[in-house]
Amino acid sequence: MTCLSDIDLATLHQHRLEERFSYKLAWSGTAHQQTQYNDLLVRHNASLKRQRIIQHKANQATSTQPREQGEATTNTAGNQESQLTKSENEHDDGYFDSSTRRRRSGTWPRTRSLNAPSPFQQFGPCGRIMKNSAMVMQIQDPASQRLTWYKPPLTVLVIKKKDSQVLLPFVQLVEWLVQEKHMVVWVESAVLEDKLLRDDFKLENESAKFRQVHGDYCGVRERFLALREKLVTFKDGRDDLTDRIDFIVCLGGDGTLLYASQLFQQSVPPVMAFYLGSLGFLTPFQCDNFQEQVTNVLEGHAALTLRSRLRCSIHRKGERRKESLQPAGSNLLKPSQHRHLNYVELNNGSFTGGNNNYCNPHMSSNNSILVLNEVVINRGPSPYLSNIDIFLDGKYITSVQGDGLIVSTPTGSTAYAAAAGASMIHPSVPAILVTPICPHSLSFRPIVVPAGVELRISISPDSRNTSRVSFDGRNDQELNHGDSLRVTTSIYPVPSICSQDQISDWFDSLAEGLHWNVRKRQKCLDELSDLTASGSEDTLDEFDNLKIYDV
Repeated sequence: MTCLSDIDLATLHQHRLEERFSYKLAWSGTAHQQTQYNDLLVRHNASLKRQRIIQHKANQATSTQPREQGEATTNTAGNQESQLTKSENEHDDGYFDSSTRRRRSGTWPRTRSLNAPSPFQQFGPCGRIMKNSAMVMQIQDPASQRLTWYKPPLTVLVIKKKDSQVLLPFVQLVEWLVQEKHMVVWVESAVLEDKLLRDDFKLENESAKFRQVHGDYCGVRERFLALREKLVTFKDGRDDLTDRIDFIVCLGGDGTLLYASQLFQQSVPPVMAFYLGSLGFLTPFQCDNFQEQVTNVLEGHAALTLRSRLRCSIHRKGERRKESLQPAGSNLLKPSQHRHLNYVELNNGSFTGGNNNYCNPHMSSNNSILVLNEVVINRGPSPYLSNIDIFLDGKYITSVQGDGLIVSTPTGSTAYAAAAGASMIHPSVPAILVTPICPHSLSFRPIVVPAGVELRISISPDSRNTSRVSFDGRNDQELNHGDSLRVTTSIYPVPSICSQDQISDWFDSLAEGLHWNVRKRQKCLDELSDLTASGSEDTLDEFDNLKIYDV
């Protein structure tokens, strides 16, 4: 496999021009790049014209008499041979043929090890798969999943974690996006309320440590205040961001990416996550040269990892399906005024806080919530074991007797599920992972089911207690007897932008974040023989002395 560092830059640039042409995108580079792109169009049109002429002559040859057909075939072959000879001498001929594409496709580091090839639909002379409308997912080669823009991105959402150390890179990024890229930047309204970025309050009422930190960020605060009026703000739980954001940038840890997933309960814009947290398993980018990295992404030069999400819905006992998430008490999906809790307060579909016309933007049209990591069912504060029944596409599978159950995506397989003993699955694998939490059984192992199935989880009728359910660590609520939780794979994944590619990013995260397969290397036989030969006599003498001391 060709390494990225060994790629000829001219060939790589030519391949990018070809890639943009295949997507029928206009080239918005420099004047020299525009000239190259126009030359590419001219060569392509000339190649198509030559192919049409050859095909036309071949069709004329097949329609003549056998004798004339032989002569025409000879002439056509001669013309084709002359065309091939001419194409060898010309630099631009044959640029778009299949052999050239296959040869040049090696310029990008690619792998097809993630998914098996699509199975053949016919089995023998008579058998085949019956076509129906129940097709859930079409598997694509993950190495071919690359980002492209059919129009230039204009709006960008910048999400940062609540940490003073993130303020400087946050202000630098926003300043660069507004002044250099002329983009409309959206931020959370809580950012404008950060006291470290404000001057309109009394410092005398704050602690001495805060006053010192506030003074240290004086320069950062001045730069932010100059941009404050140019920012667009939103509030979680009040504003709907659907179809308003073209691009998302996360500054922080993995929680910022989970928060971005929660904000968009349907289609999610491409997410570029920078590592400024503690673990950083889902944040592959570094902030050192963010200008170059963001520019490459805005130009469409980036690989994507489509991280599947789970669509979860609770169906209450005695209620119809469309009212399943609207109990008399509290239910999910409307964040409360305390954003860190992010609880839900719904009363017959309306907010209990006074505005009956409130529409929850985190609730989709079918009253479900999408999670990126996992949905967890646990026994809560009860001292009794959870007794949970699992159904797969309506068929009873098994019951969990233990602390609970984790239903996770491949992305969540490296989170809570990994701590519970589950296998780690690459995010491009279409699957759902079912992991018991401390099962009272020696034979209950985690299982992986296809992504298209629907899991139905309910409390067993003979269970001694109810259970609690949470979604990506939020929206914790009670699951009573007769209630059921339905989980399946959503059609709206999270397009996570790769720093390198789908394979390298994931294994780098395993190695750096979880220290996967870290072990002292075993010595080879040559090293052992050298050690034995050099110290065999000394070792025997020491062993005899030890025996004398023992006596």
